[in-house]
Amino acid sequence: MHPPVGKWVIGVGEQLFGLTPFGWRFMVALLGTLSVLMLCRIGRRLFRSTFLGCVAGGLMAVDGMHFVMSRTSLLDLVLMFFVLAAFGCVLVDRDKARARLAAALPETDEGVARPDAGVGGTLRLGWRPWRIAAGVFLGLAAATKWNGAVYLAAFGLLIVVWDVGSRRLAGAQRPWRAMLRRDAPWAFLATVPVAIAVYLASWSGWFANSGTYSETQGWQHSGYYRHWAETEGGYSSDGFLAGLLNPLRSLWHYEEEVWKFNTTLHSPHTYQSNPWSWLVQGRPVSYFYESPAAGHDGCPTDTAGKCAREVLALGTPVLWWAACFALAYLLFRWFFRRDWRAGAILCGVAAGLLPWFKWQDRTIFDFYTVVFVPFLCLAVAMMIGAIVGPRDTSERRRVAGIVGAGTLILLIVWNFIYFFPIYTGQAIPLDAWRNRMWFDTWI
Repeated sequence: MHPPVGKWVIGVGEQLFGLTPFGWRFMVALLGTLSVLMLCRIGRRLFRSTFLGCVAGGLMAVDGMHFVMSRTSLLDLVLMFFVLAAFGCVLVDRDKARARLAAALPETDEGVARPDAGVGGTLRLGWRPWRIAAGVFLGLAAATKWNGAVYLAAFGLLIVVWDVGSRRLAGAQRPWRAMLRRDAPWAFLATVPVAIAVYLASWSGWFANSGTYSETQGWQHSGYYRHWAETEGGYSSDGFLAGLLNPLRSLWHYEEEVWKFNTTLHSPHTYQSNPWSWLVQGRPVSYFYESPAAGHDGCPTDTAGKCAREVLALGTPVLWWAACFALAYLLFRWFFRRDWRAGAILCGVAAGLLPWFKWQDRTIFDFYTVVFVPFLCLAVAMMIGAIVGPRDTSERRRVAGIVGAGTLILLIVWNFIYFFPIYTGQAIPLDAWRNRMWFDTWI
């Protein structure tokens, strides 16, 4: 029920190391590790601060959801990686476009650049390869899981808003008109058609798997629904045009069936949850649990009674609860201070969270949130920057801010260490496991 790219990524590890737990988890673990480094770089560029960039990446490294999902062969971590890469590309494109606009502005006698309507309204920015790269990554995201397509729309909106802001700052008298004439057509061509082309290319194996045909048995050994158009669909199979269109018609029907399945899945599941509870981690998913007796499966021989071993996809609670306050702070910064950084982070969270409210009765799970974990970490990092305070503030305020921010970071790290046994399936006494079940809904 999902496109092929994420399965291909997992398959690379299986090809390298065999059909073993290490093999099928290898690539997901690699992408999870690389995403931490990538978030450090993105945070540094977003905040213009190496410290806050490293804080954002460090927070994701100690998030239980990201940690468990990086050790589990599921598609959602792969989706998160491509979405984060696309966000980084869009961010780099913003900086480079603004730098080109700034370089084209006229200077005063003192050498200070001044806004100019001619530059801001008419300058063509030409080739923007980072947008094409963003389109490629967004296509890979959608070709991993369909909710990646939501980020194509969300980041497209972000690009439009940023282009308007850049044109206005450069002195354009009609920034929206300048954006629509100079930026929007090329932005569309660099992202949407590229993403669609990447998505279709991801089905190349399905297109190529035409199978064999016999008069008695029809099409055999072909891709699922590969010949629907000329069999059940009633389309003609004669002619060159039919040979081109029928595979696309069959794929469209396949996607329709996938859509029906994904939007009508209401089978009850023990660990299904509602998106209203996701930000506070109300119902995490247990991937593994057993209760070994003393002396078995890592349970110490001197343990009174049984032990518990569990792998629980639970976001580090202190981090996620701090993120709730951070999102409220970012809403304030966006609405009342017009802080573009806050808007960018909120866009990433909203694209990953809000669409699921349309299907609250569907069988959905808390681990879907891993796709916007990087943006939650960026939100907390931005809040930590506000707690530390600006450099020109008083020494007393600065010291208090550093102590407060440091305390929050240490609490998050401690919280991750405390829950580490139930992230990794370590055998711990049953009472120790119960102490970590802070809410009944975690069991």
